[in-house]
Amino acid sequence: MLVTLAVRDVVLIERLTLSFASGLCVLTGETGAGKSILLDALGLAMGGRGDSALVRHGADQASVTAEFVLPPDHPALAALREQDLEADGTVVVRRVLSRDGRSRCFVNDQPVGVGLLRRLGEMLVEVHGQFDTQGLLDAKTHRALLDAFAGLADAGRTAASAHRDWRAAVEAEAKAAADLDRARAEQDWLRHAVVELDGLKPGDGEEGELSVRRAMLQNREKLTDALAQATGDLGGDRGAGRALLSASRALSRIADKAGGAVEPILAALDRAADEVAEAERAIQALAGDIDEGGPGIESVEERLFDLRAAARKHGVPVDGLAALRDDLARRLALIEDQGDVLQRLAARTAAARAAYVEAAAVLSKGRRAAAGRLDRDVATELAPLKLGRAVFSTQVDALPEADWGPAGTDRVQFVVATNPGAPPGALNRIASGGELARFTLAIKVVLARTSPVPTLVFDEVDTGIGGAVADAVGERLARLGRTLQVLVVTHSPQVAARGAHHFRVQKREAAGRAVTEVVELPADQRREEIARMLSGATVTEEARAAAARLIATGTEGRA
Repeated sequence: MLVTLAVRDVVLIERLTLSFASGLCVLTGETGAGKSILLDALGLAMGGRGDSALVRHGADQASVTAEFVLPPDHPALAALREQDLEADGTVVVRRVLSRDGRSRCFVNDQPVGVGLLRRLGEMLVEVHGQFDTQGLLDAKTHRALLDAFAGLADAGRTAASAHRDWRAAVEAEAKAAADLDRARAEQDWLRHAVVELDGLKPGDGEEGELSVRRAMLQNREKLTDALAQATGDLGGDRGAGRALLSASRALSRIADKAGGAVEPILAALDRAADEVAEAERAIQALAGDIDEGGPGIESVEERLFDLRAAARKHGVPVDGLAALRDDLARRLALIEDQGDVLQRLAARTAAARAAYVEAAAVLSKGRRAAAGRLDRDVATELAPLKLGRAVFSTQVDALPEADWGPAGTDRVQFVVATNPGAPPGALNRIASGGELARFTLAIKVVLARTSPVPTLVFDEVDTGIGGAVADAVGERLARLGRTLQVLVVTHSPQVAARGAHHFRVQKREAAGRAVTEVVELPADQRREEIARMLSGATVTEEARAAAARLIATGTEGRA
């Protein structure tokens, strides 16, 4: 709920800080005192249009700060976390408007865009008056309001999940069909490419092996000379092998006289002789390979060039040709068995659609049942508000399949008929200003327990009514205040008497210019204000007594 509203340099308000509590908070004052300015300031903080005319004359900028305390599961906190903003249960929104019309927005002292501020505002405060353009007048909100009233949260999540599964199945089937179409269009090319690659038989790492072989063959003479020299150095009468053997024999003759000290040396010489022998064998094998083993330079180069040409043709590395062949073969095989694949995907799509239709049917059934209850509950509230001849109706209509979505297959709209026999229509097209505000009040009273918006503002909901009807409006506002925080701007003493908290908006002159201020009234001043509302400029004792009776009645109603 809204706990603090600080306004600086907005029209006639210089500096104003108000603290609000739960329940029904009433704001009263003479016409022209500035009550609408206060609502304009709150609207500015909630992302409303930033008109430079709101900046007080003589000031460079206006600012409004609103602090809210919210429960941990409130959707506004989730919206802030989505934007990586701090959200610990206290949300402070601030809007600064310059004289040139530019504005800056902040949430918990972090700069944000006005779009996010407006989105938060819709979750935190709902304003109702004679000229509403949002809230209940927006038919797009009616389905969610009915679902909340019906307690269909679990059914809604099930339907949304089923819709996601259905759409995923549809997309998978469409992708497979597109793949099949592409495969059929390139079938001949695929077959030719697979035959070509099968004939080439590219191997993993073959390019590297061929490159090494080619380099060896290109340098055959130098390699042969070097291998011959190495063979001579290791073998023969003067080679390393002969020298190691001679050294081993010499040490063996004295081994028994050295007390075992020679044994490690002999072992090392044996290992060295083995390594030399292994090197000789490797040299001989390499020399034989160069001389007559394996393909010649022409064959190696031809193979290497063929592989590289195929790689360029298909736009892949040489080492990727084998994998490419397998992929092309898979795509070719797809043509042959894709019919079965498509059948399986089509069956899965049909099953997913059936599951969604079933889940949506549960939602529809719940909505239609709840619509009747909602209509009856709202009708109960209308009669005391002098709208007993009006008919409120919740229409639940089936949508065409093209419009089905995560929220189901229904269109929900609240409609009214204000006169018997008249066709029902949208709230804002059928009801007059005063009727519209009372319709809104009646619906909000019924939906109060399911509203995610913690603060409701009613701007002169009592216009054009008095007596018992005004008392009925006040009683319903007070009832709303038991569940939500309600701020109401009123000229009705019957409504004002129901308030748990009473603020008076007044205008005074300071330094030669008008200034709007707001004060919270204690009990005695509250009685005086309501007496003024009853009697006008001259407050009589009779008016004070009547005000006391109204306050007492309002206090009993809140108990």
